[in-house]
Amino acid sequence: MAQGDDKIDGRLHGEQFEPESEDSLLMRLVYMVIIWVMIQFAQTVLGVVTVLQFLVMALNNKQPNERIADFGTDLGVWVAKAARYQTAASNVKPWPWTDLD
Repeated sequence: MAQGDDKIDGRLHGEQFEPESEDSLLMRLVYMVIIWVMIQFAQTVLGVVTVLQFLVMALNNKQPNERIADFGTDLGVWVAKAARYQTAASNVKPWPWTDLD
């Protein structure tokens, strides 16, 4: 694996702080609804960033903007962590309740 792939893999599957006291089922539902709304917003942002990156590449001799690419990676990691919480694969809530890392 490349160094970047190791970093992403560690962020997704590395050791995560698991809260000692779990929220009630009702509170988990509230968090799940809030996170669902945030995921919907993230999809919109991803669409806008995708078009922006394509335009940058079209105007810049097929060279992507590194900052946009890094933002896409961070957004993908956030969505993955949110999905893990939504499906109860993890009790760790994504940002803004924990560090974005």
